[in-house]
Amino acid sequence: MKILRIENGNGFFRFEEASEWQSIDTIDKNGLINILDLFLAQDVELDSPDDLPLSNQAHSIIYRSVYQKLYSLIDDKKRFKDESQRMYLEEINKYSNL
Repeated sequence: MKILRIENGNGFFRFEEASEWQSIDTIDKNGLINILDLFLAQDVELDSPDDLPLSNQAHSIIYRSVYQKLYSLIDDKKRFKDESQRMYLEEINKYSNL
């Protein structure tokens, strides 16, 4: 699922496959949290601001910031999941055998 998109020089985001794209300059704290949750829970796609130009300056600043933060988490995502599973492995095994 694609969660960040660049079209006609503007940046957009969405939380669900069926939802409409929203302008990146309207994103708020809850929106960022939803995007982060999706990013950590699923395989998602992000349009690169290096491949597609953002002509709207406000969109460029916000989009690039969100993109860079998410992109920096890609390597940490696997490590985070592995550490979480190891941390709770005993409890997972204990309650899955019930």
